[in-house]
Amino acid sequence: MKLKRFFVAGIMAFSILSLAGCGNDAELTDTPNENTEEATEETSQSEADTSYLDDIAEYGLPQLEDVKDGDITAVISTNKGDITVKLFDELAPVAVENFMGLANDGYYNGVIFHRVIDNFMIQGGDPTGTGTGGESYFGESFGLETTPSLRHFRGALAMANTGQPNSNGSQFYIVQQKDLGDNADIIKNFLDTQDDEVEEGSGVKVSDIYPPEVCNEYLNNGGAPYLDGNYTVFGQVTDGMDVVDQIAAVETDENDKPIEDIVIKEVKINE
Repeated sequence: MKLKRFFVAGIMAFSILSLAGCGNDAELTDTPNENTEEATEETSQSEADTSYLDDIAEYGLPQLEDVKDGDITAVISTNKGDITVKLFDELAPVAVENFMGLANDGYYNGVIFHRVIDNFMIQGGDPTGTGTGGESYFGESFGLETTPSLRHFRGALAMANTGQPNSNGSQFYIVQQKDLGDNADIIKNFLDTQDDEVEEGSGVKVSDIYPPEVCNEYLNNGGAPYLDGNYTVFGQVTDGMDVVDQIAAVETDENDKPIEDIVIKEVKINE
């Protein structure tokens, strides 16, 4: 049993939506496209090992913890208000370095949230405002950093990608989803089957990958569990979810682009 492989495959059992970003047209589909399936397979094989779950033992679920001394935070100032996020540099060091580097260089100043879907997410970080542009701090795209310690809870900050391997750039999104819909029943089932093995003979229980704290956070506060394992979560909103909700509720066109520009004035890093 390869734990990384199961983590991705288990998440794929949800009603999957593919979140595309920099590099080609950003779109949502009801099922993964071919590139997404290939990327998931490659990641699950190359990164699979039994140490994958050690992150939970060592780091717990930091999204559920209060900000403490030594944490890195960022304030995303928009024309609708400020959004404060905590960054997880130990668990997603490349994504955090990328975000901090771009922010400190003023890369995000004046950039819009080009894609907004109420009860799902708000997406920005593309200087072209089209969803097809943007470049990483390193000058080339980079790969996934997935861990069971970081989930797509409501308020999660994550990297958008094209669905292909190593396609993270400058675009990011914030999960705004409140209502799990049909996925609530799947999460409830995980709660009811905590002692079951995820695969016969594996010795790995459902509780190892979907502990009660994860299930209850999704059920009580919302999120997008079907994205877990396929995108890099690297931060969590600690203040300003009302601003995220306000942005998510704006009028949009047929491409989910706000009619009125939602502008990122500045991203300030606090170390």
